[in-house]
Amino acid sequence: MIDYIFENELVKLHCYQFGKGKKAMLCFHGYGMHGKQFKVLKETLGDKYTFYGFDLFFHKETKLIDQSVEKVKKGITKRELSELFLAFCDSKSIDKFSVISYSMGSFYATALVEEVPDRIEKFITAAPSSLNPGRVVNFLSTNSIGNKILERLALSDNGMLRLLSSLKRSKIIDEKAYEILHREIATPELRFSFYACTSYLRFLKLNPQKFIQQLNHYHIESIFIFGKRDKSYPVKIGRNIIPQISNSKQLIIDENHDMINQNFAKHLSICLNDH
Repeated sequence: MIDYIFENELVKLHCYQFGKGKKAMLCFHGYGMHGKQFKVLKETLGDKYTFYGFDLFFHKETKLIDQSVEKVKKGITKRELSELFLAFCDSKSIDKFSVISYSMGSFYATALVEEVPDRIEKFITAAPSSLNPGRVVNFLSTNSIGNKILERLALSDNGMLRLLSSLKRSKIIDEKAYEILHREIATPELRFSFYACTSYLRFLKLNPQKFIQQLNHYHIESIFIFGKRDKSYPVKIGRNIIPQISNSKQLIIDENHDMINQNFAKHLSICLNDH
């Protein structure tokens, strides 16, 4: 595995490259993770694909050139996002590529499908939160009042920590959920990242009609993977979209939300080798 920085006027984009296959696959990780999340695929698919795993915005080594609150509020459009990754592909002489995403990363992957479907060979996504982010995420990201509340809480010293404690006392979240969320917002840097990521989602919100149309028009093979025990983004979130996609397949594996592991790699490998 090698890693490097791709830089343009917007961002210093940190990327991990692994595998030695002729086909290219761009990898978009979940919230709080990093570009190495899909390295588990190297063993089973590394002879077929070369993987490019990015640290997404506000994660690990990837940094916006201007990472101010004002820039975060401005956001990035789907077209701008697509131009960034096309520029990366051009720098690597990549013409066609596949995309794989997990949870938050599915917002990036679906945006590429909407904007540059002619470049995409396969679309693979696991626990695709972009299909149905949920009322809380929608309120905090796309609702102007909700996003302002999030900004005030996230950029204050203790606002989000107090809110989290209140949710636990009110039994809106249990102890396990509290511990996970607390780790994600424990420091000012993590709170800013949470605010920034959530704010950016409002510009990458899925257009279901366009997404379905592009997949069908360009005959893009699509694989949607869900965890049987995933309570965050269960299989039902795809019921209104997946049946409308002509060249699609749905996998339900015996996992919870945290599913990018050897079992995931085995099932995906079998699925891809069947085609």
